[in-house]
Amino acid sequence: MTLKILLNGARGRMGRAIQRAAESVGHEITAALDMGDAPERVIDGCDVAIDFSFHDATVALARAAGASGTPLVIGTTGHNSEEKEAIREALAPVPAVWAGNFSIGINLLYYLTEKTARILGLDYNPEVLEMHHRHKKDAPSGTAEGLVRVLRQAYGLAEENVAHGRHGLTGERPRQEIGVHAMRGGDVIGDHTVYFAGEGERLELTHRASDRSVFALGALRAATWVRQQAPGIYDMQDVLQLRDTP
Repeated sequence: MTLKILLNGARGRMGRAIQRAAESVGHEITAALDMGDAPERVIDGCDVAIDFSFHDATVALARAAGASGTPLVIGTTGHNSEEKEAIREALAPVPAVWAGNFSIGINLLYYLTEKTARILGLDYNPEVLEMHHRHKKDAPSGTAEGLVRVLRQAYGLAEENVAHGRHGLTGERPRQEIGVHAMRGGDVIGDHTVYFAGEGERLELTHRASDRSVFALGALRAATWVRQQAPGIYDMQDVLQLRDTP
């Protein structure tokens, strides 16, 4: 199936990767936008929109997608709570895939993290470590936030139980805590490790991305899938059918 795609954030690293991937599989980027462009002027006639821009550019695209009935794929991260709410409200009429990471391997990591946390429980202390290139503007990464969300749900913990880094005299680590740590440097595309540290042993689940094409191809897979869905906000677990059925 050939798609006509509106791409928001076309000049960024991921935007360029999506353009290359789209060309390689026969899709057409009919509108390549960047910061300051008005999506409502060009969205009509597009089969789907893909957003890998900046957090404050997503709301305008979501409103244009909702008004035009265009399915949307969102890979942008770093939205604040007000932006997230505005995006959800704007997308009510259309299907959308909203994910912090479109790599198939990362989404298997989400799945395995959830299973491992439920099996081991809090006797094995969970810690999340991520590393990205020095140009990345938000921390922790959207993927790390997704892993923390998976862990919180598995353990039944609140946001107050998440510790973002540690400094100074912190005292003993609480049992009901999830540690999150962000590293930045060089040209690292994306490394994520979830640690489950127990007494006498430690389990590590790690994913390393060596090429941005894995994210681009995943986003295009989501774009093809979302056009067949009812209105609602989905993620890559839905796209890859990793949801456990009752």
